[in-house]
Amino acid sequence: MYRLIFLLLLISLFNIFQPQVSLAEEEKKVDSIIIEVEGDPEERKEYIEKNYPFIDVVATYELLFNGVALQGKPRNLEKLESLEFIRAIHTVQTYEALPYFKANQTLRQSYEGLKEKKSDVIPSDLNDTEYTGKGIKVGVVDTGIDYNHPDLSNNYKAGYDLVDLDEDPMETLKEEGIPTIHGSHVAGIIAADGDLKGVAPDAEIYSYRALGPGGAGTSVQVLAAMEQAVKDDVDVLNLSLGNSVNGPDYPTSVAVNRAVELGVPVVIANGNSGPNHWTVGAPATASKAFSVGASTNPQKIPYLVEPKSNRPFLIQVMMGSVPWDFERSHQIVKDTEKENMYGKIALLQRSDIPFYDLAKEAEEKGAEAVLIANNEDDMISGSIDTGEEPIKIPVAMISKEDGEWLNKLVAKDSVYLETAYQQVDTTIAPFSSRGPVTVNWDIKPDILAPGTNILSTVPGGYQSLQGTSMAAPHVAGVIALIKEAHPNWTTEQIYGAIETTAIPLKDEEGNLFDPIVQGMGEIQPSDAIETDAIIHGAKLSFGKIEKYNETKMVQVKIENKTNQDQTYYFDIPKKQKGITWELPQTFTVKKQETKTFPVKLTITSPQVEEGLQQGWLQLNRKDSDQSYQLPYLFINQTTDNPKAMGFQFALKPFSEDSYTYQLYVTEPAKKVKVDLYDPQTLLFDRTLLTTEELQTGMNEGEMKKEEIGNPGHYLAIITVYLEDGTYESYETIIMIE
Repeated sequence: MYRLIFLLLLISLFNIFQPQVSLAEEEKKVDSIIIEVEGDPEERKEYIEKNYPFIDVVATYELLFNGVALQGKPRNLEKLESLEFIRAIHTVQTYEALPYFKANQTLRQSYEGLKEKKSDVIPSDLNDTEYTGKGIKVGVVDTGIDYNHPDLSNNYKAGYDLVDLDEDPMETLKEEGIPTIHGSHVAGIIAADGDLKGVAPDAEIYSYRALGPGGAGTSVQVLAAMEQAVKDDVDVLNLSLGNSVNGPDYPTSVAVNRAVELGVPVVIANGNSGPNHWTVGAPATASKAFSVGASTNPQKIPYLVEPKSNRPFLIQVMMGSVPWDFERSHQIVKDTEKENMYGKIALLQRSDIPFYDLAKEAEEKGAEAVLIANNEDDMISGSIDTGEEPIKIPVAMISKEDGEWLNKLVAKDSVYLETAYQQVDTTIAPFSSRGPVTVNWDIKPDILAPGTNILSTVPGGYQSLQGTSMAAPHVAGVIALIKEAHPNWTTEQIYGAIETTAIPLKDEEGNLFDPIVQGMGEIQPSDAIETDAIIHGAKLSFGKIEKYNETKMVQVKIENKTNQDQTYYFDIPKKQKGITWELPQTFTVKKQETKTFPVKLTITSPQVEEGLQQGWLQLNRKDSDQSYQLPYLFINQTTDNPKAMGFQFALKPFSEDSYTYQLYVTEPAKKVKVDLYDPQTLLFDRTLLTTEELQTGMNEGEMKKEEIGNPGHYLAIITVYLEDGTYESYETIIMIE
């Protein structure tokens, strides 16, 4: 939600504070737009060229969606609005580069001495194979690329700018708007080939700039970039971008599936909205996308101890914070005592005030560090990385329960906390978005890859960033290695080999993390290339159980890559009331054979707890120490998934009196109502919209200016009334121009 709020505010400010231009300057201005059309795009192109000679048709698209790219003066482009074959003119920003976080605040302009910083992860460290990705074309749909960077210039081959509609996909420069670095960092992880080496240093980079200033762009720019990449015959495609809509049929998700059907593996960042469930967003939600979550590198994790009670406190250091690295104890002071913070740790309360502002004020008043107590039961991954002046003291979050306990203690006496440390092996990054996907209940992410403290190329040098945006290109690089090693493997085989050989991660008690947290586990490049078996359909999603007693079945395939027969058997699952498994007995897959077998699950619904149920089945190979963990998932009756999301409201392009809205609905609904409140006083203002014409998936509509009321910023409460008689609400900020 916060990402959507930020994006909407960014759009609003962009529109409000446009610099005034003279009539002469306006006459010189040329806009670039991409429109969706009904019918044959080539026929539409010919019609526009014939009837609108002052508009240039730059490109047509028909592989992944029907569209035409155009350039012209604004007054000429406005004349197109009345054409009946135009489905949509996309200029509203709806996609963005996934938020990344600076693992440190320093832009390093040379590579010298970088490896001495032990917390940095070097992308090439993942490549434990003899392959380098030589001859493999990797498409990067992102913010562009600094193709002049010495570590990128050798491998950059070509690209296209879908923002300016030209062949120069350079990152946004400062003089062009909010500058970007995201695409260059992603490209470096894949195939940097200089002082820094990427995962596949001999792969070829093809860059497609779909996201402009500030890393924002439209869904159609993303679609057009994907289509251009497919036309350019890229071998693998990386998208470290997304939105907040958790649904499988969003337009870009559909396009991802189509690209995979055309033979191109598509790797997508899972999102940085963890650790809560249902946070994976489109297009990582696509059923045929290879969605990537972030794992952490081994590290020393700090925690706090109150010595009198010997009570430990888990802390979650915020993104963009300097490390929490203390050897002595510190006194804790509450936010009511800010005038006496020198050399102490400020204990603050999470509120509507941004984390950065809370921490900055404490720093200015002399605090040695900042603890922010959560005001919700579920922990979040907070960030103080806003692009403003960096905060130079550590900032961390503690749980609501620990915050309440500490506040009571501090109110009675002087309290000191000691910092202790625990060595932690590879685990799940807390910010990594979790699944599953609504509507079809797919398990996402599919795989994990390194996503914290990743050192890579940025304009002007090198920087360590973290996020699933950094995890996805590791996987794209690995796919380049696999394609070099096995040029005849299909996309299904590549995905399957990576999943089959992944290592599921465990918690401190030795229990496997949930499937919706890690998918099949952490990627193992060498094992994937050398695998002697590939399991297809290893993630077992049984969907929703709605009847009293219901049996679901999924088909699993095992591909034997060797010249010897392989025999398999399942461990008998632990008996659970209301759950009955029907698994194949011991079975053999002959040499070089692929065999399909069913896995059946019967649920007696009243005997099983309602909601999301997940776990693991163990498949073993006889006469071998090899075993495979197969994740499973089903929904019993109902669950806590979001019922509506992704509400957007904006002035219709080239119109002064019409507005468009979008809303994604995940379950059958009777009605949706959008109420507006004053964001400062929270007083009800008016009902903006009520509609009963709803479908599961994307819902779009238009409203006239006279229907919407006064302009301004509003808190919008979106309430969806479901067919089962229940209702659910969520809120976002909108701007009515």
